Amino acid sequence: MPALDTQITVRCEGSGPPLVLLHCLGVDHRFWDFASPLGTDFTIYRYDLPGHGTTPAPKSAYDIEDLSDQLAAIMRAQGVARASIAGISLGGLIAQDFAARYAGMVDKLVLVDTTPRYTDEMRSMWAERAATARTKGVTAMVDPLLKIWFSADAATRNPAAVDYVRNALSRADGEGYALACEALARADLRDRAPKIKARTLVICGDDDIPSFLDAARWLSANIAGAELSWIPQTRHASVIEDPQSAVRIMKSFLQKA
Repeated sequence: MPALDTQITVRCEGSGPPLVLLHCLGVDHRFWDFASPLGTDFTIYRYDLPGHGTTPAPKSAYDIEDLSDQLAAIMRAQGVARASIAGISLGGLIAQDFAARYAGMVDKLVLVDTTPRYTDEMRSMWAERAATARTKGVTAMVDPLLKIWFSADAATRNPAAVDYVRNALSRADGEGYALACEALARADLRDRAPKIKARTLVICGDDDIPSFLDAARWLSANIAGAELSWIPQTRHASVIEDPQSAVRIMKSFLQKA
């Protein structure tokens, strides 16, 4: 695979030990705006993944490993030798691979609503979503996607989060979304788990779809010493559906000696 562009905009805020936040499919670095309170204790680094936000879509296919290599290059360019890494869904797959292959660059690891490998049924689903993104645009999938991301009452409890995701998906680049779908479909990181040495926290919404609930349990069982924390009454976008709980859980874990 060709090397991914590393000349992309990196947002840096806060002070303290470095913390890299990796967003999920179809959105951008602003997904993590809710985590700004962590900036009182950590220097937060965020950027838009390929084909998301202001980062152009690559000219050809890529894999999760390419996104990890890109992260390593970005950290080096920022002068960050070692950081805690947190990623949700797509970002969580990047974080898993990165922690296994670049162990010396990872302090603590936070994996949110993610999986090491999608089920065969979901792999077929990724192919369908990629085709739809290319032919009809991501906008055609917004309503069904929101039902996966959020609980039924999320629009009442946290309307800003739902509006952000709806607007981000509606603006998403079709080809960029499709390439990411195809990378997710190919990913199988199950052999990475035993290689992860960083202290790890797995977070999952307790109302996420069954395969992600299973994946959260699998990750916590197969990464040595990993902790598992559930965010009650939330779905796939657990950390922005209940940002107060997410910040509390992440801060407590990341501050442990």
